[in-house]
Amino acid sequence: MNELWALRNTAFQKTINAETLRPSDKDIVHNLILSRLPTHNQPLARAAAHHFNNPGKMLRATMAMRGAHVLNVSHAAATRWAAAIEVLHNASLIHDDICDGDKQRRGHQAIWTKFGRNVALTLGDWLIALSFELAAEAAEIANTPRLLRILTKHMAQTTAGEAMEFEWDGNLNWDAYLTIAADKTAPLLTAPLQGVVIMVGDYPAEQTIASYFRSLGEAYQIANDISNFNGSDGAKLIAGDLARRAPNAVTISFFDGLQSAEQARFNDWYKSGDTAELTYWRGKVLNSKAINTASVRMFATLERAASQARDLSAEISEVIMPVHGLIMRVCETASKNGGA
Repeated sequence: MNELWALRNTAFQKTINAETLRPSDKDIVHNLILSRLPTHNQPLARAAAHHFNNPGKMLRATMAMRGAHVLNVSHAAATRWAAAIEVLHNASLIHDDICDGDKQRRGHQAIWTKFGRNVALTLGDWLIALSFELAAEAAEIANTPRLLRILTKHMAQTTAGEAMEFEWDGNLNWDAYLTIAADKTAPLLTAPLQGVVIMVGDYPAEQTIASYFRSLGEAYQIANDISNFNGSDGAKLIAGDLARRAPNAVTISFFDGLQSAEQARFNDWYKSGDTAELTYWRGKVLNSKAINTASVRMFATLERAASQARDLSAEISEVIMPVHGLIMRVCETASKNGGA
């Protein structure tokens, strides 16, 4: 794998150099989004302006634009496609904050805490509509109507992953966890580049891209789970996932490592929903090898993703390797903070 990591580092540096020449990609997409938000005298205007005041990393939009540059996709179509994915991602964040009770987003008050749940719900819905409008424009410009089907499929898959988490019965097994993790994270990582390769007619790359980003999404979710337990995710409560019984790779790793009697005791407590022994079990998890075990699985998943990327063309590899590098650094940071 050393040769692959060398390729990643080379591609990442090339992209850094390219971004010096093309500093406006992110700004172009962000400005397009801002231009399509409700104006000051319309409903939701204040809430929308508040949310997009800080656009975040715009990882998905950046990936779409890089892919468009490398594969010579129409700039107008690519910009709208990038904005469509980014807007849909932001709609999911606004809804997620309501569901998870998270009060901050990107260093500012979450929409639901500043403007209320009703405004947050309707803003999320409004952004979904805007996302499809932008995707339709991209499809018309590129003469690629399939873009709308892609967006529909990925939105449905993301929503299904979130619904599975809400309906999760607390069974601590990897199969259910990985399905939830990949369905929540992978679709909107896959969509930017998938749309670009479809616009140029590179259909064989589609499945490889989907498999690659599914693995990358699993690794990214495990990293987030580790951060939840080591307190580096910005949440006020360390191991908040354990308290609210959310699927978490560290929790499952801990459960797997227990002896049968202790495993039964933990399972009974976990499924009860009681928080009376939260401090006790949190301490047990943090003093166990669970974070290390989850880290090993996380890096193995990253290796799988890197192996899948070998089947992609050099041009597409140039686009995804910076993203791979970013996710890898997230994983390394989570593992380091967790003491792995």
